Amino acid sequence: MTSRWLWLLSQITRRMWFRASLFSILAVVTALVAIVVAPYIPSDVPTKIGADAVDNILGIIASSMLAVTTFSLSTMVAAYSAATSNVTPRATRLVMEDTTTQNVLATFIGSFLYSLVGIIALSTGAYGSTGRVVLFVVTAAVIILIVVTLLRWIDHLSRLGRVTETTARVEKAAAEAIRLYCEQPHMGGCAAVDMPGSARPVYASEIGYVQHLDMGALSDIAERGKGRIFVRATPGSFVTPADPVAFAEGLDVAEQEAEIRACYTIADVRSFDQDPRFGASVLAEIASRALSPGINDPGTAIDVIGRAVRLLAIAAEPGEPQREVAFPRVHVPAIGVGDLFDDLFTPIARDGAGIVEIGIRLQKAMQVLARLGPPHFAENAARHSLLALQRASRGLTLEHDLAILRDLAAQVGRP
Repeated sequence: MTSRWLWLLSQITRRMWFRASLFSILAVVTALVAIVVAPYIPSDVPTKIGADAVDNILGIIASSMLAVTTFSLSTMVAAYSAATSNVTPRATRLVMEDTTTQNVLATFIGSFLYSLVGIIALSTGAYGSTGRVVLFVVTAAVIILIVVTLLRWIDHLSRLGRVTETTARVEKAAAEAIRLYCEQPHMGGCAAVDMPGSARPVYASEIGYVQHLDMGALSDIAERGKGRIFVRATPGSFVTPADPVAFAEGLDVAEQEAEIRACYTIADVRSFDQDPRFGASVLAEIASRALSPGINDPGTAIDVIGRAVRLLAIAAEPGEPQREVAFPRVHVPAIGVGDLFDDLFTPIARDGAGIVEIGIRLQKAMQVLARLGPPHFAENAARHSLLALQRASRGLTLEHDLAILRDLAAQVGRP
């Protein structure tokens, strides 16, 4: 599992300012490199390639990139607003972490700074006639980069912030978390066991959601004390100072409880990385919003049901043989498949109870899931099939529609 510092570093690299800063630094360095390379350029080269034109070219880039950056930022903000109002605020973060958007903005800002530094250096005479040759060649490469980036940006704008695109991003994030969970259902530790009476609780110091758990650091604490740690609050759990996040056995908790608490990253909101249930909940929230009277978009809810089946199909895949436990002194409870079923289908069945198309799609999804996985999949599929039918019986008024759903529900679990 990723350590806390590596996880924090990954969060920083997803921020928009990070790539923009890197591109900006690279642009400034590139503009100044011409001064260093200038002595190695033959003196007659500038007159052959017309390097004097670089002044006007840099001026055009500086003015146009500033306007394009401003336009792109306003477009991006509009896309975020659309994702918030039409999809769900919980998915906006994934839109903000879109690498294509970040690369485009970083390229535009970097090109603007490059041209600005070049103009300033030219006005001071720092380049000389030979330095202009290097600047001219680099500027030509920057123009090619800008053109390619603009073409990619035009294509990307047609999808940015759209419901289908944002829903696909949520599905991808949830699928990655579920796949990681299937590989390490106990996060590299051992399965949860009955807790000994001598285990002492360790309480959270903050109120919020667990975003990340540093299993390596927990294991080091347990190894040093020759004891065991029983994790109770896994990523996605809401914790308070009244709730134990873990129990420690054989450790001097009075001295080490601060170290154990430091292994938990607690924040105001949940994170997709180590929390498969959060991605499932966000997908269901998208469907619920689509089924609201204000939006009335059953097609999006049907799309989400299909995505939910794909996510659970990942959890249904037979896992690899059990590998050696990386953290044998740390016990972590696994996520129940029933919880994933509840997160995905309960909100959709509740909000789509009065829509026969949703009921039909739910029953067909349960038929697939009952055949797709191990026995507990069939049990959860049958349970949700019955719950969806009961909700639909209260929401639908036409007996014909109810008869269709009863017939489909009766087929759940059949070979």
